[in-house]
Amino acid sequence: MPIAKQNLTKAIKADVKIAFGTDTPIIPHGKNAIEFAALIDCGMSTKEAIKTATTNSAEMLGLTDRGELKEGMLADIIAVDTNPIKDISTLEHVKFVMKNGTVYKNEK
Repeated sequence: MPIAKQNLTKAIKADVKIAFGTDTPIIPHGKNAIEFAALIDCGMSTKEAIKTATTNSAEMLGLTDRGELKEGMLADIIAVDTNPIKDISTLEHVKFVMKNGTVYKNEK
C-alpha cells in the first residue's frame, strides 16, 4: 500500500478532520471528484467524504457563512443524476452548478 494511502487510512481511523482538496499531478485539475472514492477506499463513510468538501472545509477555513445548505448561508449547489450517498462516482459527472443564482451547464 502506498505511503500516502497508509497515512490517510490512519488519519481516518484516528478521526482526524479532513478537508477536501487535491495535489496535482496526483489528481489532475478538473478531476477533483475522484478524491471522494479515494477517501472511501481508505475507510471513510460516503457521508463523511462529502462533508470533507462542504462543512469540514468551511469550518477548517473559518468560513462560518457557508458549508451547509440552510437559510442565511452562502452556497453554490450542483446537480447530479443519482444519489451520491449510493454511488459516489456520480459526483464525477456534474450536470450543472448554480452559483449566485445563475445555472452553469457543462455542454460537453
